[in-house]
Amino acid sequence: MSHGKQFTLFTHLGGGPNGWKVAMVLVELGLEYEPKYLDFSKDEHKASEHLQYNPNGRIPTLIDHANDEFAIWESNAIITYLVDNYDPKRKISAADPRENWQQLQWLIFQASGQGPYFGQAYWFMKYHHEIIPSAIDRYRRETIRVLTVLESVLSKQEWLVGGKCSVADISFVPWNVVALDIMRQWNVVDFKVIMADYPDFDLERDYPAVHRWHNALLARQPVAEILAMRRSMVTQAAARVGA
Repeated sequence: MSHGKQFTLFTHLGGGPNGWKVAMVLVELGLEYEPKYLDFSKDEHKASEHLQYNPNGRIPTLIDHANDEFAIWESNAIITYLVDNYDPKRKISAADPRENWQQLQWLIFQASGQGPYFGQAYWFMKYHHEIIPSAIDRYRRETIRVLTVLESVLSKQEWLVGGKCSVADISFVPWNVVALDIMRQWNVVDFKVIMADYPDFDLERDYPAVHRWHNALLARQPVAEILAMRRSMVTQAAARVGA
């Protein structure tokens, strides 16, 4: 790849969350990367150009051209690789060994708890071929469970690990954006908001610590920059569909 930047990031052409959290970490660390946006509707993620690096054929996939073309996939594995190799001052990662394990704990919880359950909620609300209220209710209740876990910790401390914003926190941003109200704020009618119209749900009232934490993350310049890029791509895609 001849773009001259240190990294190539294979990611999703649209609003899919996982590639965006890697982009947030790259920007937080001041690392230059070239995004390659894959169109899932055309099965570009299953093309040989991508499969040679990621046999799972999903995104994101990162190539580190400065490290002998090292390829790594799975979003939180990528994030761990980036901070272990390119965050020597521990700007957004844990320095203490015990806190490092806690950071890993939250990254695993995000990947195994938040991502799949929020993702299933979104799938059954938007993409499934029939409306199954029991499935939608199950995964929205799981969304509540994840928010409750976060509230129980963040009500006692500002950030998840080490008294500062870290990749543990940042990893939650893209799916929280989908779960809460940002897509509605973007006026993208085709996108669902997982917790919109959920009976008696009020994030600020019932999960004040999560509300504060989420807004503090949204205010970070790298996070805001990537979300603006995501918004632009989502709205352009919606306009093409509606054209």
